[in-house]
Amino acid sequence: MPSNQTPLGALPARFRKERVLIIGCGDVGQRAAKQLVGRTRVVALTSSPEKATGLRAQGILPVIGNLDDAQSLQRLSGWATRVLHLAPPPSDRVGAWSTDSRTLNLVRALQKRALPRALVYGSTSGVYGDCQGQWVSESRPVKPHTPRAIRRVDAENTIRFLGRTGVRSSILRIPGIYAPDRPNGTPRERLLKGTPVLLKKDDVYTNHIHSDDLARACVAALWRGKPQRVVHVSDDSHMKMGDYFDLAADLMGLKRPPRVPRSQAQESLPLMLLSFMSESRRLTNERLKKELRVRLIYPTIAQGLKMSVAQTAESKS
Repeated sequence: MPSNQTPLGALPARFRKERVLIIGCGDVGQRAAKQLVGRTRVVALTSSPEKATGLRAQGILPVIGNLDDAQSLQRLSGWATRVLHLAPPPSDRVGAWSTDSRTLNLVRALQKRALPRALVYGSTSGVYGDCQGQWVSESRPVKPHTPRAIRRVDAENTIRFLGRTGVRSSILRIPGIYAPDRPNGTPRERLLKGTPVLLKKDDVYTNHIHSDDLARACVAALWRGKPQRVVHVSDDSHMKMGDYFDLAADLMGLKRPPRVPRSQAQESLPLMLLSFMSESRRLTNERLKKELRVRLIYPTIAQGLKMSVAQTAESKS
């Protein structure tokens, strides 16, 4: 298989039986593991013994531990040659709203013994805050507006610190993730609820990536990511949020969502949803293609949604 489809495929055999540790082995982590199992030894940290059986069935060795319990992470030190960190920061907590204690606990555990060669951290494009629809490159300074984005910046800083100790650390800034076989992976439920979107004059640009393309980028970054490098894992689309939901509704045969002015949205929509409607940016993705050499399976959200609808229809037939 070509190396741009399976990033490990182009590597010499001596590199193929390394030990990869996945932190946060949910949907994307398991998709990444699928590419790695058989070529490397894959271990995943999980805080749920109930999930261990499912991980083993996928060829993943589960290790019980909790990022909120530093003592439970001691067994992780010195084992992995490469680490994929996809776990989110803790939610809002009094006295810790601006920091990611989970990433700090992980890094401290990894530093106990021999360090991994590489660590890839999955962050969010939300660290930029509102860019008023401008094109955003990886060199743009961060300006987070929400507590969750502030915690992500703190996690990125912790990863950068680890990178100064000899670990090749890479940061992936990730926008909205979609896939038909991902929990809440399509706009269907929101469309069925009739949740409104903004009028065109108030609307914001949004960015997307398919879960499969994101997983491939994660694996590529484990081997190809440059030290202390930030990479946008975003597709080629530059679409406004309302247009995205209109497209999804048309493809799914559903009613388009109502359009409302921002003033009305602020009165009726949840704060989490409003925060997404308050940030507008268009992400560049040249580093993803040139440095990580990832060729997108779903280059645009339109192509990805069309495939999602076709796959859903096929599964029901």
